[in-house]
Amino acid sequence: MKVATLNINNINKRLANLLTWLAASKPDVVCLQELKAETKAFPRTEIEKAGYHCLWQGERTWNGVAILSKAEPVLTRRSLPGDPRDTQARYIEAAVAGIIVGCLYAPNGNPQPGPKFDYKLAWLDRMIRHSRNLNNENAPVILAGDYNIVPDLKIDIYPTRSWDKDALTQPQPRARFQLLKDEGWLDSLRARHPRERLYTYWDYKRHRWERNGGLRLDHLLLNEPLHSRLKAAGVDKEERGKEGASDHAPTWIQLKR
Repeated sequence: MKVATLNINNINKRLANLLTWLAASKPDVVCLQELKAETKAFPRTEIEKAGYHCLWQGERTWNGVAILSKAEPVLTRRSLPGDPRDTQARYIEAAVAGIIVGCLYAPNGNPQPGPKFDYKLAWLDRMIRHSRNLNNENAPVILAGDYNIVPDLKIDIYPTRSWDKDALTQPQPRARFQLLKDEGWLDSLRARHPRERLYTYWDYKRHRWERNGGLRLDHLLLNEPLHSRLKAAGVDKEERGKEGASDHAPTWIQLKR
């Protein structure tokens, strides 16, 4: 079973790229973030023609999340619990082929310090609480998406000081990512590539793609029932270099059935 995550950075603008990648990579489940499309503008027809069922939560300008699946998914949640005032489309969850899949798009948090960074930390705290509730159900769970966190400043970001003050690299969100790992969530990509420099995002500015100035922001975390089923993990880096591509590359895992 192949599960992937991709910050698509505008699904309608990059639909051709997405469909080409789906046909070549053939993932069973895909979590998409940053749709940048309101709910009624989601390209359901084209994706269904490609062989995927769709669940999505759109937003008019930014954000937006979706789960694409070859097997029919059963919606379990359209938003992250814990704050009914939060209407940003950043989380959707479904049962797919016996696994709970949570698709998340964590806040960027810039500029920091400030209210956007405070929202990022509060959102992550809510996500941690929800992850504990999911674990209490004793079901296999994947939490996949753009976490907007660089976990390890030694190997998850290219050698630079230019991101030192950015919200993506601050100790508070990184500590929350570490807490998830301490509570039993497996960082699947790092588990399969413990020392390799792997990036999932390259900013459009300053020729960062051309000089491999990347960051690892996209993660697939597995709870304990899935640890032993992890078979492989990787990044389809070449997708980032294609014309019209997102600034993120698809990140994926293979699970034993």
